[in-house]
Amino acid sequence: MRARVFVDFWNFQLGWNEAVGRDPGGRVVQCDWSKLPSVLVEAADTLLTAAGNPPGLTLEETIVHASVNDSNQANPQEARLRAWLTSWLDRQPSFDVKIRARKPRRRTIRCRSCNTDIVTCPHCTAPLTAAAEKGVDAALVTDLLSLAWQRAYDVAVLVSGDADYIPAVEYVQSQGLKVINAAWPHKGYELQGACWATFSLNDLIPKLTRTV
Repeated sequence: MRARVFVDFWNFQLGWNEAVGRDPGGRVVQCDWSKLPSVLVEAADTLLTAAGNPPGLTLEETIVHASVNDSNQANPQEARLRAWLTSWLDRQPSFDVKIRARKPRRRTIRCRSCNTDIVTCPHCTAPLTAAAEKGVDAALVTDLLSLAWQRAYDVAVLVSGDADYIPAVEYVQSQGLKVINAAWPHKGYELQGACWATFSLNDLIPKLTRTV
């Protein structure tokens, strides 16, 4: 059976940051992204085998959807993230990284006491902004559905906890394919319930932690 892994980058990364945090020395514990596809496919294969399917799930591709702030006011960290996504992660075996621009929108806050609209920070006078819709969900759904239509996989490993994916998951599975959800604990119960099976990303942390 052939597997394709679909990763909502920020859904995974923010969950990792929350679950793992920092080491005793105060350093951020990093995920070894180069190991992520094989570890995910191994966990999915275990579930399939336990349900009576023949072992030997093979990885075809790992599609990562991410968003990066491309505004002129983006901080250097955003530039480093884009460089890492395009110059390193996208070059790892099986990875196809797709990036969408995230452009902040002007935001207005109304004071409930005096009904005054606030458009700049009272402290530094910078314009108030809110992150625009990333569009990552729609792009990932498009890949999930189009590759299912092409019969490019037998099993999709979906790394997200977003309930917005449920209609796509239900359609894919109506076509005789399987979707296995890799999720962080206590998040995404609705999506987990819609998928053929699910496993906890928490259980994979020891295998995914990057060693220096």
